[in-house]
Amino acid sequence: MIVFDLICGNAGHGFEGWFGSSSDYEDQRTRGLIACPLCGSTAVEKAVMAPNVGLKSNQTSAIATKTSASAAPEASAPTEMEPMSNAVQVPPEYKELLIKLAKAQEKILEKSEWVGREFAETARAIHYGEMKEKQVHGEASPDEAAALEDEGIAVAPLPMPYIPPKNKN
Repeated sequence: MIVFDLICGNAGHGFEGWFGSSSDYEDQRTRGLIACPLCGSTAVEKAVMAPNVGLKSNQTSAIATKTSASAAPEASAPTEMEPMSNAVQVPPEYKELLIKLAKAQEKILEKSEWVGREFAETARAIHYGEMKEKQVHGEASPDEAAALEDEGIAVAPLPMPYIPPKNKN
C-alpha cells in the first residue's frame, strides 16, 4: 500500500488516499473515482510531498549549526530540532467527522457485495429483474454511472476511499 497526500483542485481541501500502487492511483484518478471527502470534487491531484527523514543520531543539520553559531554567546546550548512535515493539518472536528463517515460506510458495505468492474452490468441486471435483488458495490467510470442514472438506476459514489478485497493485506 502507498499513501498519497491529495488536494482538491476546487477548494484546496487536503486529504490522504491509500492505493495499491502509483498506477492504481493514476487509473482511479483518470476514471474519476477519487473524490474530495469534503466537497465531492473529482478534480483531485497529488499534493507536494517530501519524506520525513530524520538525522542520524550522531549528526547535526546545517540549520542547527548555523543557528548555534549565529546565536548570542549565552545561547550556545544545542538547539532541539522540531520534526517537520508538509502533511495537511486537519482540524479535530473534521477528523471526527471523517472517522464517523468511514464507520458508516463500513457498516453499509457489510451488507453489500463487491462486484468490481462488473458493477454497471450487475446493477442493470438487478434493476431489470435478471438477478436477485441485493446491494452491490464496485467500480464504474463517470460515463457508466451517468448511463445508469439515465436508465433510472439509483447509484451513488462511496464518500470515502475503498480498498477492494483483492488489494487488502
